[in-house]
Amino acid sequence: YHGNPRCNSGNAPLNGSDYLHLDSLKTTLLSTTSAVPLVSSVPASGTKFTTAAVPTFAILATSSDTKSDRDKNKKRTEPKFSLGADFPFLLENDWRRMKWGADVRETLMESVRSFHPAGETVSTARVLLIGPVGAGKSSFISSVQSVFSGRVINRAMVGSSNSTSFTKKLRSYNIRGAGEKADEPTALVLCDLMGVGEGEGTGLTLHDALSVIKGHAPEGHQFSPEQPIGAETAGFVRKPSTNEKVHCVVFVIDGSRVGSYAKSFGATFQQLREHISNLGVHQVAVLTHVDQVCSASRSDITRVYRSQAVQQAMVKAGELLGMATSYIVPVKNYCSALDLDENTDILLLKAVDHILQYVNLYFQDSSD
Repeated sequence: YHGNPRCNSGNAPLNGSDYLHLDSLKTTLLSTTSAVPLVSSVPASGTKFTTAAVPTFAILATSSDTKSDRDKNKKRTEPKFSLGADFPFLLENDWRRMKWGADVRETLMESVRSFHPAGETVSTARVLLIGPVGAGKSSFISSVQSVFSGRVINRAMVGSSNSTSFTKKLRSYNIRGAGEKADEPTALVLCDLMGVGEGEGTGLTLHDALSVIKGHAPEGHQFSPEQPIGAETAGFVRKPSTNEKVHCVVFVIDGSRVGSYAKSFGATFQQLREHISNLGVHQVAVLTHVDQVCSASRSDITRVYRSQAVQQAMVKAGELLGMATSYIVPVKNYCSALDLDENTDILLLKAVDHILQYVNLYFQDSSD
């Protein structure tokens, strides 16, 4: 329960005073809701509690509860009272295996630096980022660039509005190497474009998104719902080469807002995903702002895969996109920090590595 450090640590056994607190909390909650199921008895003294053992909130019955009271409560069918992100349950074990450390960071960086698309005639992997306005698309690009630059930079200009897209044009960013290879571009190109709005005429259209993926949109194209990309568009690419097409689409979802997106987003994204799949382009997703989803992850990002709040946010993102959570990875962008953090870098690099796996699947599928 909230306020007891023992429940968050997952290490210390509950003592007598803890049970007094629990009994008091039980009385308060039962006076306001009948939706909380009871268990039959207080566990023996010395029993260890971890948040892994308490995925949803439940009240412990005390010895003063009568059998009739317990039987009465067993008949209740209302859903359990669920705690939100303000109650940061941390599982005892990671729900997705993850390694940390300087050697892991360097291995991942070298993997990206040495990446070459599987296609024989293709020199770069073009990855398109699509998502709601303010989800963190431009911030993700700048954050990846920061990792390889060795300092926090904002090359992809970032806005602060959640209602109006700051990005209006199609921009492609070559991710450059690091250290001695700082002047050498990697084979990864991240493409930024207008965000998806909540209503018609407020952001990227389905037609324009597909035109970019097919390679018809010229670099620097200014998006306008009133002027869809077509043969009359300046710089329109009539017969795009494989190099000019998009090889993987990344949906960017704000983890702190995933539960409050308009219902229309779900239909828009799933319709978009169906059309993209018909083009043979694989899709993955990144969940941004995970540090705002869980306070424990904010203080220590290595806890991200122990956080139930982050896990639940990924499930919601999967439901929004119609996508299995195995395609989704969490990230923390460099939004306010001025200095790089090793573990934040690792999470970003792991996301890039995840994306590049699906880039290669595109070329493998094309060669079959």
